[in-house]
Amino acid sequence: MTTSAPLSRITQPLSPFGQQPRRWEKKRVRAVRGSHACTGCAAGCEPVLIREQTGWGWIDWNVPVDGSLPEQPHRIAVFTPIATRMQRLCLRWLARSSAHRIRLDPVAVRTTTAAVAALALPAAVLAILHGVPFAIVLLAAALAPLLVEHSSNPLKARAGENVWIVEAEAACRYLQRLAALHAGLVRAAAGSDRHEVRRAVEIGHHQLFDTADLLQRHDTRSASGELIAREQLMLQLAVQIRHIVTPAQGGAPSVRHDRADVPQPLGPYPPRPRHSSGHSTPIASMKEETYMPQDGPEEPARQVYLLFAHEAYYPAAAREINTSLVAAASLLHPRVRQPDGARIYDRLVRGRRQGEIVPLSTLTHELDGGARWPEVGDWEAVTADLLQLIQDRACDVLSLDLPHVARALVCSGPHSRVRAYDPAAGRYQTWGPADRIQVLVEVGRQLAVAEAARALWPGAGLLLPTHPGDDK
Repeated sequence: MTTSAPLSRITQPLSPFGQQPRRWEKKRVRAVRGSHACTGCAAGCEPVLIREQTGWGWIDWNVPVDGSLPEQPHRIAVFTPIATRMQRLCLRWLARSSAHRIRLDPVAVRTTTAAVAALALPAAVLAILHGVPFAIVLLAAALAPLLVEHSSNPLKARAGENVWIVEAEAACRYLQRLAALHAGLVRAAAGSDRHEVRRAVEIGHHQLFDTADLLQRHDTRSASGELIAREQLMLQLAVQIRHIVTPAQGGAPSVRHDRADVPQPLGPYPPRPRHSSGHSTPIASMKEETYMPQDGPEEPARQVYLLFAHEAYYPAAAREINTSLVAAASLLHPRVRQPDGARIYDRLVRGRRQGEIVPLSTLTHELDGGARWPEVGDWEAVTADLLQLIQDRACDVLSLDLPHVARALVCSGPHSRVRAYDPAAGRYQTWGPADRIQVLVEVGRQLAVAEAARALWPGAGLLLPTHPGDDK
């Protein structure tokens, strides 16, 4: 978690016109007055919908028969965040179009079509009274509703090129959670003139649009890793903006450093890092520097990475770092406990693929569940020294803020299972090896972004491996 504040205090469930309940009731009464509330009576029955317009798109809500509030949207649309002025006008027109049709048995027509047909009759009478030929009046009165009914389709198709619409039930449920987080950002920006807050709203809009695009191309199961990463980013934005808008009294940071009340995950767990004048950044802080080995061997050809969890520390407000990834060669740094570091490096790279990410818990599993750690080295002292290197910026690091379940999976063996309570589902769930692999895939994706310029720098003055030939 990014902060100790409960999620319910950061975001609230997205409900129709959340801040204006009377507006929902007024629109509900108007919508059901001349419409048919669908109760599963016919296969082609159109549901009664109420459209809620937002600054980033619109939400279509079903109108329940019992008059209660709907729990989930029927449809969510997200505008492109980079629309031109003309595109924005077209999108606003598209959002204001009716979300449902008026049933005139045996057909259903748009509200605008019914309105034009109703206006065409008195207009035709006036035209006849003013001497317009009856044939022309009849033709115009008949064509006007047809023109409105069919001409709006190509216009909507053109405007729809700049909006993503999500209708699948699971996709709407996920996008509803992101929209709730974004709604909190919008409310915060309405009462603040700070650039950070307004920038967070822009980022949130981009995330909503990209997520809607992703949900149109993939289902929630196949894109689960990307969806989790996007929801985590939105949650981090919500936490950061909450701390900016409502700072702690006396100017003290409102992030909690005491983690004693939080149950720790399974597996090896290094001590809390010692405080230092420097802090690591989420992505390698020395990436722009040229790596020049000092009084040591060349960097090993095989690039393998060590992933290990540790007690959380906070290099910036509302930013928690609880897991770190470093190049395996950092274990050969002279400031790391030796020869323990070199022995762990030897075990880490042996038989690995190029670019493989190896959690510390995987080594524990390979060492008979940790029984053989004394033969290799003191992993607690080695990881504590690595954390100190990170604090002193003596090596590059990919710093991660993993959720509790993902962190527990990383701290568990490759065949272990983690059982925890899922508040969203309202029940206990079990995560297993496939979910652990998904976490490592997501970490690999973040690593690829971090290494876009060059590989992680393992540090200067590295020692020779204990068995140099084993990593080839």
